[in-house]
Amino acid sequence: MTSVRVGVFGLLGSGNLGNDGSLEAVLGYLRAEHPEAVVDALCGGPEVVAARYGIPATRLHWYRGEYRTASRAGAIAGKALGKLVDAVRTAAWVRRHDVVIVPGMGVLEATLPLRPWGFPYSLFLLCATGRLFGTRVALVSVGAAAIGSRPTRALVRWSARLATYRSYRDTQSRDAMRAMGVGTTRDEVYPDLAFALPTPPASTPPGRPGPVCVGVMAFHGGDDDRARAEEIHRRYLDGTTRFVRALANDGRPVRLLTGDACDAPVVAAILDAVDSPLVTAAEAASLTDLMKETAAADAVVATRYHNLVCALKAGTPTLALSYAAKSDALMDRMGLGAYCHPAREVDADRLLEQFRALEKGSAQLRRTLSERNQVAERQLDDQFASLTAALFPTTDHAHAHAYREAP
Repeated sequence: MTSVRVGVFGLLGSGNLGNDGSLEAVLGYLRAEHPEAVVDALCGGPEVVAARYGIPATRLHWYRGEYRTASRAGAIAGKALGKLVDAVRTAAWVRRHDVVIVPGMGVLEATLPLRPWGFPYSLFLLCATGRLFGTRVALVSVGAAAIGSRPTRALVRWSARLATYRSYRDTQSRDAMRAMGVGTTRDEVYPDLAFALPTPPASTPPGRPGPVCVGVMAFHGGDDDRARAEEIHRRYLDGTTRFVRALANDGRPVRLLTGDACDAPVVAAILDAVDSPLVTAAEAASLTDLMKETAAADAVVATRYHNLVCALKAGTPTLALSYAAKSDALMDRMGLGAYCHPAREVDADRLLEQFRALEKGSAQLRRTLSERNQVAERQLDDQFASLTAALFPTTDHAHAHAYREAP
């Protein structure tokens, strides 16, 4: 069988466990369904991706200070030169592939602070050069949201238009792209790719209470909240700390979870403020590690989107500290839409009330999650079949058909 050259693209290996979990799900699909594929990556953390997943990897940005604020003339010049070099590097990388997959992630949104010349520019280069060289580019089960910044919105819109294949992880994402002027008639909605990862068994012995997992985040609001970023963060940290302290005062063991390396200072601040042997921090290096933590918990309260995915996938009753519509959509899809609390305005007393209601309904919520997870797994089987039909039309699949939509 002829080998297919497949690239994976994104901020992978950069410390965000959700992004890496999406990559892991796609690699599992490729190895199972397309073992002939020769896979490599263009990504944020090539050393991590190569070591962890055993595939060759190239650095996404030529300029190593890409995500540091440039204040000196040399750094500004380096960034500017890097944009030109990256255009050439990206084009050369894309040209070597038959297919490039962007695995999940919120690549079409700006729910967290984002500059247009950062990842949106990189994604545009990918999709534009893919169209130029005839390389099929797939945005697979990605997140999208309305974007206020006109330059960022334009780059995201054109990236989506130029991609060969698009699917979204929730209906709101597809609606957002339609509102931004992208034709979505043939675009489907599937669950987040992390729902395709194996589910660890619950590890808490019957009859013994498990911990409460609290997933925290270096949350400063979204792209439109820059002027209030510190105020939003202080309110979030204060409310979450008070909630953790109340649990510890009730004698409940608490495990603090993160989803990105940048969340570590939040964990340190809570540990310092609460100062209780009942409050400990988990050291998770992957979504699988996070799922094991949440599978061992009685309940989860979490902020980061993929902390929520892990808890829900593990079948553990979960309360979302929601910072974006994608969190609300995920909770609603999994039957827990009533258990959301705004991350921008954490009210510890109200959060405790919601948490107690969550625990009271725990048995029924676990049954609901079991049913919804079965549905998600079937839908992701359909996602991967659709991807095969769109990207690998020459392989031996009777139902395969080529998919391409003009911009």
